[in-house]
Amino acid sequence: MRTNRASGFTLLELMIVVIVIAILATLAIYNYSRYGFRSRRVDGQNLLATVAAAEERYYNNFNQYTSSITAAAPNGLGFSSANSDRGYYSASVALGTGNLTYTITAAPTGVQVKDQCKNLTYDNTQTKAFSGDQSNGNCW
Repeated sequence: MRTNRASGFTLLELMIVVIVIAILATLAIYNYSRYGFRSRRVDGQNLLATVAAAEERYYNNFNQYTSSITAAAPNGLGFSSANSDRGYYSASVALGTGNLTYTITAAPTGVQVKDQCKNLTYDNTQTKAFSGDQSNGNCW
């Protein structure tokens, strides 16, 4: 004698599939956000390179560096804003003795604040540094 058995999935099987999908989605979202921090970091690096090039042009004209990014020459570099093109970083310049050295700092803003590298810095000797850690890829 045959008994008719219902076909389909049990609730337990369905819940196991849902749990596996949730775990995979969590891992994917975490890795995607880490990738986002690394890709937005380029915005800060470009900002530092642009300001450093402007500082060198300023030095050629005035034999000293300036700490003002937004003021017009001869008092500053003449940028319309100290923020990066995409707005993930904001730059500031610290001058050394006699205005003959500089250190440019790109501080993360907005969603980039949670980046592990924290502040990116660049100076007149082309030294690149960061204030955080490199747990999410190379900062430079």
